[in-house]
Amino acid sequence: MKIYELILEDDKLMGVDAISIVESPAIEEQFIALSKQQIQFKVQNEDKRILIGAALVPNKPIYRYDDKTGEEYYVYFSQDTIRKAAELYMIKGNQNNATLEHAEELNGLSVVESWIIEDENNDKSRAYGLDYPVGTWVVMMKVNNEAIWTEYVKEGKVKGFSIEGWFAQREKMRAEDLQDALAQIEMAEAEHIVEQYVMGMAKAIIKEDKRRKSGKRLEMESYADYPDAVSNNAQRGIDLNEKNGNKCATPVGKIRAQQLAQGKPLSVETITRMYSYLSRAEEYYDENDTQACGTISYLLWGGLAGKRWAESKLKELGKI
Repeated sequence: MKIYELILEDDKLMGVDAISIVESPAIEEQFIALSKQQIQFKVQNEDKRILIGAALVPNKPIYRYDDKTGEEYYVYFSQDTIRKAAELYMIKGNQNNATLEHAEELNGLSVVESWIIEDENNDKSRAYGLDYPVGTWVVMMKVNNEAIWTEYVKEGKVKGFSIEGWFAQREKMRAEDLQDALAQIEMAEAEHIVEQYVMGMAKAIIKEDKRRKSGKRLEMESYADYPDAVSNNAQRGIDLNEKNGNKCATPVGKIRAQQLAQGKPLSVETITRMYSYLSRAEEYYDENDTQACGTISYLLWGGLAGKRWAESKLKELGKI
């Protein structure tokens, strides 16, 4: 099943126009009405008639079905898009735009507080008994509409928030396909390492024989002048992988990360493979999704800093 990331391409035309209070899912063509995304809000204060809950949760797969084509798929929002959408919502002054089940415009409902969860343990939402992940957009809504409060909120006919707005969608690989693609790249590197090791041993024997005859010391061509950012990226990848149960990368990727994190010298062949890997795996990297194997594996190999250094070094050596 395909996965699409919903993104903001044009700040003027796209974004969240309104927040709906809903009970059942609704979506109309390209107009995103994500009540399927809903997480139940809570009545924070019945006397003040305040509701609090999540407007959007990052990286949460949302099932979709297209009535016209019969296609089933998932959509999701990244932390970066959610933050941008929340900011645009406030900048455009849409706080008083509310609907009922994405159908009926409502008066007397206003978002009075809006924030992004920054800290997993100390966020304000925890004080209200809410348990949302970091990056979630939380809103607090004031209900000054008597009919909506008594007939819908108090009766439990509406249970959560759902956004209304326009977003573009960008296709992403399925998680299992992504891991397969990365594994294939790393397996190619593993095969290269074995091949280079066998060839290297043969060359080393020949060179050692020549060295003994000439009396000169044998020097291996290797480099460790990569910037700290490369080592830091590798260490971050190691830490993130451990935090996620070491689910990402093959042993080759993990070995490469240890080399980079420790500042070990790399052969020209390894630098070449490093540049090749990072160039191909870059499309799977998402700096806002620190649980994704695409992100973790890319960091293990040195990340963008590693790619830039490898490219620069290979150009310096006249290899590319």
